Amino acid sequence: MSFDVPADRRYLESHEWAQPDDDVVRVGITDFAQDELGDIVFVELPSVGDRIEHEAEFGVIESIKAVSDLYAPVSGEVVAVNDDLEDAPELVNDDPFGDGWLLEVEADGDDYESLLTADEYEAQIA
Repeated sequence: MSFDVPADRRYLESHEWAQPDDDVVRVGITDFAQDELGDIVFVELPSVGDRIEHEAEFGVIESIKAVSDLYAPVSGEVVAVNDDLEDAPELVNDDPFGDGWLLEVEADGDDYESLLTADEYEAQIA
């Protein structure tokens, strides 16, 4: 099976992605992760203003198959959360790299550079 792995972002081994736009980094889970989880039924995210730390747990995603922790690809302050997921968590399944994004972080530090490239992530899930 082939999974979408956009080259315009970087990845954690735990299947989260990060896409920078200046100092703000949008975060979500990968196509591979949503496929493995199955139908997403609930997403628990931090609040705007909370601080998350690189590779530390920041939330939970629940599917009909499993409950999984979410890990931060970058450190920083949460500046936005995808409120649409509260009523429509299935957006993560339908569009994990678009409408199914999880949160946005005002990143500090250079954590992004330490993440896997698309090619490295593809090799991991192959």
